[in-house]
Amino acid sequence: MKLPPEGARWLVSLRWIACAMVCFAIWLSSSILHVVPQPLPLYIVALAMVVYNLAFRWNQPDTTSGEVNAENNIFLQAVLDLAALTLLVYFSDLPRNPFLFFFLFHMIIASMYLRGWAPLVLAAVVTCTVGGIIVLEYLQGIPRFAIHLPSDPPELPRLDPLGLAGLFFAFSGALWITVYFTTSIRRYVDRAHAAIRQKEKMLGIGQLVAGIAHQIANPLDGVQNCLRRIGERVKHDAHLTEYVQMMTEALERIERTATRVQAFARPRGITLQSTDVRAAVEATLEMLGVTRVGNVRIERELAEVPPVQGDPYTLQEVLFNLCTNALAAMPQGGKLTLRCYTMGGRDEDQMDSVAADVSDTGVGIPRLDLEKIFEPFYTTRADRGGTGLGLGLCRMLIAEMGGRIEVRSVLGQGSTFTVVLHPAARLEKSG
Repeated sequence: MKLPPEGARWLVSLRWIACAMVCFAIWLSSSILHVVPQPLPLYIVALAMVVYNLAFRWNQPDTTSGEVNAENNIFLQAVLDLAALTLLVYFSDLPRNPFLFFFLFHMIIASMYLRGWAPLVLAAVVTCTVGGIIVLEYLQGIPRFAIHLPSDPPELPRLDPLGLAGLFFAFSGALWITVYFTTSIRRYVDRAHAAIRQKEKMLGIGQLVAGIAHQIANPLDGVQNCLRRIGERVKHDAHLTEYVQMMTEALERIERTATRVQAFARPRGITLQSTDVRAAVEATLEMLGVTRVGNVRIERELAEVPPVQGDPYTLQEVLFNLCTNALAAMPQGGKLTLRCYTMGGRDEDQMDSVAADVSDTGVGIPRLDLEKIFEPFYTTRADRGGTGLGLGLCRMLIAEMGGRIEVRSVLGQGSTFTVVLHPAARLEKSG
């Protein structure tokens, strides 16, 4: 999920509320409750907050003009807020100030909006700064701005080392746990957002393709009717009749393809049922029609496998798409191998899943491209009509069936795409 530039503006608006609350708290604790005997440093910090917040407010058009500028601006705001909060708690008896744990809110905001190491760096700075102030105040290396509670004795109470150690470990532990959970949740949301965006792209592409197929199907009916009438006129000419028959069959194939595309793109969920992977592979081989395509030899290694939870039609579509890609990867010829097998207990994560491999001996895929190949519109065959949609659709459809697609490839030696599906027993237990 990209960082929205509005985040910088939101922090500026939030800081006005924080400034008002800080000023009210200083006035209440010093003038009414008489807890803070030296409020002047606190008012100076509050004034500094107002000044740099005004500066951010005036520079908003420049600092929110792009994602990079927005993130840099938020990082600068986080650093200044960290300095202001540190000074506020220091000038109001940090070791006994209950507002010390307001650092947690600061780190939540930083972890939400900053990427990479920035939240961890800020957390380390906060930990070291607070720990350093506690140590220096205990050693009397810096002045102590103590607060005076009604229950305090007349003289300034000494700091207890055991209590300070407990405070520091409780504070630092809460701080780092906050950073860990916030960044983990943000990463999960980022991944979910990316998956949703990809699925939305695929749905949009499916609707577009369905619309195109519909536009093809309408004039196709008229062409077929005209060709049928031509066939009646030339039925006494064997050669012309053969040509008409060939054109009729070609038009029927186009019509079937358009119908299948429309059915494929129609909004509907995949119905999970007990599916025979071996039968789906056999049906895919029948669609290929031959044991050799050009100078590519097709082989099969089909073991007896248990049923899986899936959709037979969708699985066949995915395997056919993978076979088409494999054939395109072998322009000079080679071997296409389809196999299915039970993964068994080779890996505890597999849980006796069933796998279907589509292997080729083609050109292979560079390591850096292995993740990109599933992105929409990414293709290495643009000059040969590739659209970059097939693999993304395949992964999305297999994921909807609860499975996954794995890929292994070596340049110059070939690639293997593995479709892994869960056994049908899981479907029966969940039902």
